[in-house]
Amino acid sequence: MTITVKNQIKDIRETRGIKQNEMADSLRVSRQTMTAIEKMKYNPSLELSLKIASYFELSVEEIFELNSEV
Repeated sequence: MTITVKNQIKDIRETRGIKQNEMADSLRVSRQTMTAIEKMKYNPSLELSLKIASYFELSVEEIFELNSEV
């Protein structure tokens, strides 16, 4: 069984009209890091996940979810 983390960051960011580089600057990460997270090529650290949740004023569970594949 494989467990992956899926996120809604890109959808939330675009719905709110936030540019990727603007969000990256606010979170003090590179735009490339945000691209990798949004494409689900990289899972953010717990600290960054909490910062993203705070940035959007949402819970971590509203942004991230675990998917298990058999």
